[in-house]
Amino acid sequence: MLGIDFRYAVPEGYEPAEDVVERSQKYATKHGSELTRTVDPREAVKDAHVVYTDVFISMGEEHLADKMEAFSGYQVNEEMVSVMDDEWRFMHCLPAHRGDEVTDWVMDHEHSIVFDQAENRMWAQMSLLCYFIAPEAWGAMGEFMGLV
Repeated sequence: MLGIDFRYAVPEGYEPAEDVVERSQKYATKHGSELTRTVDPREAVKDAHVVYTDVFISMGEEHLADKMEAFSGYQVNEEMVSVMDDEWRFMHCLPAHRGDEVTDWVMDHEHSIVFDQAENRMWAQMSLLCYFIAPEAWGAMGEFMGLV
């Protein structure tokens, strides 16, 4: 739909479900995009415009030391962003575990847009809530988006 190339890095054993990869590949092909998986995070971000990460360990998974070890080389840090496009942007869905998946340097850098992202998420969620409460109120916008 957007025609963007998407590269993702994930350690062996933590790959997305195969049906998700297949659907994503079909979608990418349909829209002239490339979908590339690698185990090397630096290869994934080379010349990239945006890097997006999430926590390595979710709430309730704190006991998974082997998962932390598997993701240890995937931290977004100064070295990693140095191979990205000069105008790189950093995104994270928050909350971030500083020092684990991202360093303070990246999180607080002027190229980090995590707080703008969080604010935009709030407005998007409010819009969805309004739609679910009163879909008829969406009018022309809802019709344009194919929601009503």
